[in-house]
Amino acid sequence: MSTDRPAWARRMTAERDARGWSQPDAVKALRAHSPKELPADASMLRQWKRWESGEIVPSDFYQPLIAATFGTVTHALFPVAGRRDGNAEIAAASGMETLDILSRLQASDVDNATMDALRITTDRLCSEYALLPSGQLAIEGRQWLKRVVGLQSQRLTLAQHREVLTLAGWLALLVGCVEYDMGDRRAAESTRRAALSLGAEAEHAAIQGWAHEMRAWFAITTGDYRGVLAAAKAGEETAAHQGVAVQLAAQEAKAWARLGDRRQAEVSLDRGRRLLEGMPYPENLDNHFVVDPAKYDFYAMDCYRMLGENRLARTLAEEVIRAGTDYDGTERSPMRIAEARLTLGVVAAREGDLEGAVNYGEWALRGERQSLPSLLAVSRELATVVNRDYAGEPATQAYLEHLNALSRPGGV
Repeated sequence: MSTDRPAWARRMTAERDARGWSQPDAVKALRAHSPKELPADASMLRQWKRWESGEIVPSDFYQPLIAATFGTVTHALFPVAGRRDGNAEIAAASGMETLDILSRLQASDVDNATMDALRITTDRLCSEYALLPSGQLAIEGRQWLKRVVGLQSQRLTLAQHREVLTLAGWLALLVGCVEYDMGDRRAAESTRRAALSLGAEAEHAAIQGWAHEMRAWFAITTGDYRGVLAAAKAGEETAAHQGVAVQLAAQEAKAWARLGDRRQAEVSLDRGRRLLEGMPYPENLDNHFVVDPAKYDFYAMDCYRMLGENRLARTLAEEVIRAGTDYDGTERSPMRIAEARLTLGVVAAREGDLEGAVNYGEWALRGERQSLPSLLAVSRELATVVNRDYAGEPATQAYLEHLNALSRPGGV
């Protein structure tokens, strides 16, 4: 079959192959997700062949059915054309340089233009999470958090006071995430609690939900899987109808997968998938606190790796890398891609390919933008497999030494 097919057509084939399905099997699975009766098998099989060949694009009716058949969401399998460059739009919209904003913050009254500039600046910082070096983002985030919190001493309207609390909440979430990425658990937890408090004072459900999601993330990287479930439950009770509920369901699924409960993991994944499918397409995919459709494949990849479903884990890892890389090879999602490479390494090790496993592992550890706790947690999964099956090999020892060296500086 042609390699010039659209990415969605190639993925349909890869997803079907990963499940060991024939095309008639896929049509049968598709029927199970349809709210109404579909055409006869012969007609549907011809249609499926045309889809996989890339000859025609599935209609708006069939796209969500195909996504559900493969356990993903519509816009992950069929991305919206013209991906928005969030950073460029934010910079263009602000109309203010940093010094201009700072001078306005020192005025006795805060006008609407200043609030707009602060809102845009906060969005810009949250949108730079994936690519900006951790140290630089931590410094900038803390500076802006201090400036925004300082506004509470000025004369503000009731609406402005609530907006200041909200902006401070988002900045505290961002700073806490970066602190944890850098391995500073104590600071990250303090900042997370501050964000939770700010969200409660502002009566902002999404900020509170993300603070609980951070608690779940911290717990999953330290092996406290029951703690993940407790944090996810608290977050879902607070922000059941917010985008963060999708990520809370995903963290819950990851915890169940690590506890070896496939049924509960897939129930949680499907709940999150249904939530995400029903939400509008995000305006700014770059914002760290937006759950973009492509990220759901990343969650599922993690779960299937932990459950030992090698073919599904590999297929999803390859999709995560493809979706997170621009045509010129630039990685838009380096931290996700690093974990996808580690997933490929784990699968390679399980299948007897030590060289491939170690190569993927080393490649993942070389990234400039890293979330140390998450990276090391998945790296140790790979280390466990290669140390168990290839303990005496020089390549194994070299990889373990590199991993230990990376673990030491931050005390992770």
